[in-house]
Amino acid sequence: MASHHQTTQSRTENVTNRVFTVANVISFLRLCLVPVFFVLLFNDQNIAATLVFAFAAATDFLDGQIARRTHTVSRLGQLLDPAIDRILMVSGVLGVFLMERIPLWIIILVVARDAFLLIGGAILIKRYHIRVPVIYPGKFATTFLFIGFAGLLLNMPLLPGLGLTDVSWLPGFNAQSCSWGIWFVYVGLVLAIITTIYYCVSAYKQLKVLKAKGRSSTSSDKGE
Repeated sequence: MASHHQTTQSRTENVTNRVFTVANVISFLRLCLVPVFFVLLFNDQNIAATLVFAFAAATDFLDGQIARRTHTVSRLGQLLDPAIDRILMVSGVLGVFLMERIPLWIIILVVARDAFLLIGGAILIKRYHIRVPVIYPGKFATTFLFIGFAGLLLNMPLLPGLGLTDVSWLPGFNAQSCSWGIWFVYVGLVLAIITTIYYCVSAYKQLKVLKAKGRSSTSSDKGE
């Protein structure tokens, strides 16, 4: 529902229709790293795959910052930037899942949330011209998840589990040793759920205001 790089300040920027901006080129290059990541992963180049994913994730803030600082915020960038963040997120969780280092429920939760935000945000913009401003916990959620996935891909060092449960689908809480990255994933998931609730409430409030204005306008027209 919101771009990870959009802030209150960015809403005051003049949005252009330019396609070839420095920020958009960076976003496109980040997208090109996704197939490179999977090729390395499927060829058992785990360290190289981790480095590629970490680089793509670490430049998450770069395109948005450049667009704002150079006053080249574009309509394409507003769509491309969050879409690539979602693609990177899904790619990371899929990569970790394919290496059997993360339980299925986490991949379902991450993919479902990202699909909901992407589709919901597109509908809000297209039908109602509503853009929900991002909050910093949303950015932190993405950062924690990216770090967690990179740690799980690297798979070292391994930490002993807490031994609080015997279930296999809660790595870290059971007795099995696992990567330190799982704890970053858990924190990221908690923040992701909280921010998703916030975005839904914010969108609902904006829709109520929009409908109220529509009813008010209709009443005024009838009065005339």
